[in-house]
Amino acid sequence: MSKTFIHYSYWKLVWHNLGARPLRSGLSVVAIAIQVVLVLLVVGLTSGVVSEWGKRVEGVGADIIVQPPNSSIFFAFSSAVMQESLANEIGRLPGVDDVAPVLILMDTGGLTVVYGIDFGNFNGLSKGFEFVAGGPFQGPDEAIADDIVARAHKFKMGDKLRLAGHDFTICGIVWHGKGARYFIPLQTAQQIAGAEKRVSMFYVRSKGDTEGTRAAIVKLLPAHRVRSMAEYLTLMNSTNLPELRPFIRSMVVLGVAISFLVVLLTMHTMVLERTREIGILKALGSSRADILGLIVSEALVLTAVGILLGVACTYATRAILRQTSPSLTILITEQWVVRATFLALAGALSGAFYPALRAAQADPVDALAYE
Repeated sequence: MSKTFIHYSYWKLVWHNLGARPLRSGLSVVAIAIQVVLVLLVVGLTSGVVSEWGKRVEGVGADIIVQPPNSSIFFAFSSAVMQESLANEIGRLPGVDDVAPVLILMDTGGLTVVYGIDFGNFNGLSKGFEFVAGGPFQGPDEAIADDIVARAHKFKMGDKLRLAGHDFTICGIVWHGKGARYFIPLQTAQQIAGAEKRVSMFYVRSKGDTEGTRAAIVKLLPAHRVRSMAEYLTLMNSTNLPELRPFIRSMVVLGVAISFLVVLLTMHTMVLERTREIGILKALGSSRADILGLIVSEALVLTAVGILLGVACTYATRAILRQTSPSLTILITEQWVVRATFLALAGALSGAFYPALRAAQADPVDALAYE
């Protein structure tokens, strides 16, 4: 008998065994796919939000960020404790070209960061806002929205919106990438926050010598947190954030546990149902390694199909969310696709090991007598 025929018969037996209970096999595939989707979406969401936020902060055009002591790199948690007058002191330093004070509000209704800005200073940090429609603030109750949030909520010029418990009229829509999704006048933001003449942070643009300017600001404000934009961007990585690591690890462990338990239950049930079949195979000369390989092969086929389904569902979900929630960024990297694949395989092989070992050690006489 040729090796090709034996190989063909072996894989035909694998597919036959899996197809004998199509519902059970299908549910196992779906469960493994859910594990892959869980890992990829959780990591993709955290990485995407962090990466996209970093790009928006970079798009402001500043070289240096000045924050209060012990402040978070997540600006949404920044409080207005810095005196606005510090902008004048920073601006007088030789290496400083421009300073823009910002008061950060968190709109709890939409979980969106709102910047209270002095339009002239903030706009001067880079090439300025690129308006899709409208223009700068003309009154204290006007707001600027970026194009992504405007598209998501179908905003038009003159529409009313409520931010941080205050009613605003949209006076302009700008291209995204300038820090926040919404911008309101600084004085209005201070009134809402009850923080007169105070701000959350300063964006600073140097005249070219970023590190020298940063050192001068540190000397002026030794207790404050002063970071260059390059330093800030290196921190804005989900793998570098201690706050996110436990969450990501928990989701990864949960995903592995799902594939382990699903494959363990599936293969254990299949082994029990096929006790006589295993006895026949061993009576016909199949070795323990043959039986072990058969059970593991079936587990690997289930896992492979589940992985492919999971990856496909992940990309499909991302495509749908891009249309329904354009402000939500999901970053799926090849590295994490490979990791999710190995995690699923590790969980599946661990779950298949005990049923496969039990089948391989079965006594053929007892197996043939099994009812």
